[in-house]
Amino acid sequence: MRILHFQVLCLVSAWMLCKGQESECDNFTDLDFRQSFIGTNLYVRLLLYTRANVDCGQELSHHSFTSHPLFDLSRPTAFVIHGYRPTGAPPIWIDHLVHLLATQEDMNILVVDWNRGAANLNYFTAVTNTRKTAANITGFIQRMQEEGASLSSIHLIGVSLGAHVAGFIGAMLRGKIGRITGLDPAGPMFAGVSPEERLDPSDAQFVDVLHTDMDGFGLRGAHGHIDFYANGGSDQPGCPKTIFSGKAFFVCDHQRSVFLYLCALNHTCKLTGYPCSSYSDFLNGQCMQCEAFKPASCPVLRYDMSPWRNTLLQLGQTRAFFSTTSELPYSKTSYRVDMVTWNQYLRWGVVVLRLHSGRNMVETRMDNKLYRFEQYTSTRLLAQFDEDLDPIQKISLRIVTGNVIGPRYKLRLLRIRITPLNQPQRQLMCRYDIILEENMEVSFRPLPCNDA
Repeated sequence: MRILHFQVLCLVSAWMLCKGQESECDNFTDLDFRQSFIGTNLYVRLLLYTRANVDCGQELSHHSFTSHPLFDLSRPTAFVIHGYRPTGAPPIWIDHLVHLLATQEDMNILVVDWNRGAANLNYFTAVTNTRKTAANITGFIQRMQEEGASLSSIHLIGVSLGAHVAGFIGAMLRGKIGRITGLDPAGPMFAGVSPEERLDPSDAQFVDVLHTDMDGFGLRGAHGHIDFYANGGSDQPGCPKTIFSGKAFFVCDHQRSVFLYLCALNHTCKLTGYPCSSYSDFLNGQCMQCEAFKPASCPVLRYDMSPWRNTLLQLGQTRAFFSTTSELPYSKTSYRVDMVTWNQYLRWGVVVLRLHSGRNMVETRMDNKLYRFEQYTSTRLLAQFDEDLDPIQKISLRIVTGNVIGPRYKLRLLRIRITPLNQPQRQLMCRYDIILEENMEVSFRPLPCNDA
């Protein structure tokens, strides 16, 4: 039977390739601003993609889907659910996400096209339609289950309002869906409501969430078994800070969740999340160990969460933080910096660290707070750089204090130890007994660390 199905699949794929006409493909509903202004009535379509037709969506019937030769219920199925569409245009990321999902494993990819219903200048109408959309898809999944599909093999990926649609579907199916991924779940109309009225961890066997715009269109708080907070979950680097930037001011932070997820699926960037109680504690270097996840490393934002899933389920809800750059590949290179000072006078300041490799240099300023430097004080910091240099041939260090007119006090560093966090296989870098003046840079070559 499997051989026959494979032969049919190949014949259908070859036929589609030979036809090569766009008219044979079913595309996402494309509406214009006029239709969005008038308002649209809800109509839900399902566009099927597989590895055999990754460039040519096929609309799937809600009732007679078992007869479609490309839809194989024995494979896992991912539903991609978009959010609010105020202009009616298709999401720019749909095709890219479909292609990347197809590279992860052999699966059915169903794009939930509820643009008629999400395209409306009245946001409240779109919110009302989320539950209706969820009921529609829930009925489809129940029919899949009746035909032999396993609920645990279903993955719902929801963006903005789509994250809550996924949550409603999961709740209607009593949390038996295998996984829900929420990309910056929508905040307006969902802030402060009960878990039954939004995405929450009980909606699936495993729920992972990425936050990028909690002070705008995103939802504050923790709503999954693990919640990743990019740059604290609010303002994203490179996004406009003033309304004069136009549309980008409103959508940039919110859309960044999708672009980070695409980057993670493409393996272009490794976004490691460090479990922590707050972003400020993370930036202060208080959360750089992941003892609970050993022998695995700290959780990483990606498609395959199996190395951390069981631990996360045992922990209940975990908040994980990471920082990014403003553009691809988004990843920052992180180091843990441990310093032991032995200076006579108490000084407060921030640390500026430079790493040199040949003619290349990267710099970071650790100024999230003022650090205390006194006699025999151990200070731990998190140093994050926009570029990864290797090998490190020289290190420059400066402790910046508020002293601008008085004599410069000397600070004695008994030891500085720099530990790579992204590349644990690299050698630790140390230097011992350094004398430096406040506000003055000192450079040195790193040495292998001698813990003894």
